[in-house]
Amino acid sequence: MAQQPISLPAKLINGGVAGMVGVTCVFPIDLAKTRLQNQRSNDRVYKNMMDCLIKTVRSEGYFGMYRGAAVNLTLVTPEKAIKLAANDFFRHQLSRGESKLSVFKEMLAGCGAGVCQVIITTPMEMLKIQLQDAGRLVAQRNLAVVPSPTGGGGTMLSCSYIRPVSAMQITQELLRTRGIQGLYQGLGATLMRDIPFSVVYFPLFAHLNQLGKPSETENAPFYWSFASGCAAGCTAAIAVSPCDVVKTRLQSLNKSSNEEIYSGVVDCVRKIIHKEGPSALMKGAGCRALVIAPLFGIAQVVYFIGVGEFILGQNPFNLYSP
Repeated sequence: MAQQPISLPAKLINGGVAGMVGVTCVFPIDLAKTRLQNQRSNDRVYKNMMDCLIKTVRSEGYFGMYRGAAVNLTLVTPEKAIKLAANDFFRHQLSRGESKLSVFKEMLAGCGAGVCQVIITTPMEMLKIQLQDAGRLVAQRNLAVVPSPTGGGGTMLSCSYIRPVSAMQITQELLRTRGIQGLYQGLGATLMRDIPFSVVYFPLFAHLNQLGKPSETENAPFYWSFASGCAAGCTAAIAVSPCDVVKTRLQSLNKSSNEEIYSGVVDCVRKIIHKEGPSALMKGAGCRALVIAPLFGIAQVVYFIGVGEFILGQNPFNLYSP
């Protein structure tokens, strides 16, 4: 396909719209992922994703599943916009004079996108994790067995003692006590996760999407872009799940009395393997795949049908042809 000039404002709008739609759809699963990753193997509150969501609704209400969503909805626009636009920009720069990028250059473009996005991703994840994990910590302290209405026993999580804390309060406290670096705790782990993710995701998506093009001069239909985004996102998410577990543990500020404090990435990995076994590094992998797959599928559909171009009046919606 002929190289098209990049319309940066359109790409930023596409990334922002895609991120907001995607996060709204999959945020409860992301909350379950965070809680499953943070709970220790010897002190389990939740058995699996469904158990986590059911107990969250029972103890915190329906909107408890969206604890921390406001942070994501606010920051996911610049985060996804930077990620998608940066990859597009680097691909454009690396493809000058070439009709097709090599796999190495595709990976290089993805690497550049991963580096750029952590400017927003790290503080966003930092704030989101504190809000998402608050319910688990309280539930862990107040876990009680109560008789069910039928006379049997049942587990009830009482989260009545959750003190409402906003993202703004957490931000102010971090800035007051630790400075700007407080918002970037876990930056190294975030880079460890996002750079390999982008290196895997973007080239894989490009090749899968290429298979759905009717011809070299036409784009793949939107449903193929969606499927390609889901498949590439799922693959990349599972591949970097150990890094995501480490990042989540390092960025969790509040811990129960029996949970370890980590001094860095190496210390975190060592303690997890020693105390919980290597399989603990894959905690929440299924949830993460379920989050990332539709998130990036939606992102690629919005990106390729040109929502940003439509809003700016550059082009109408385009589902099948370039």
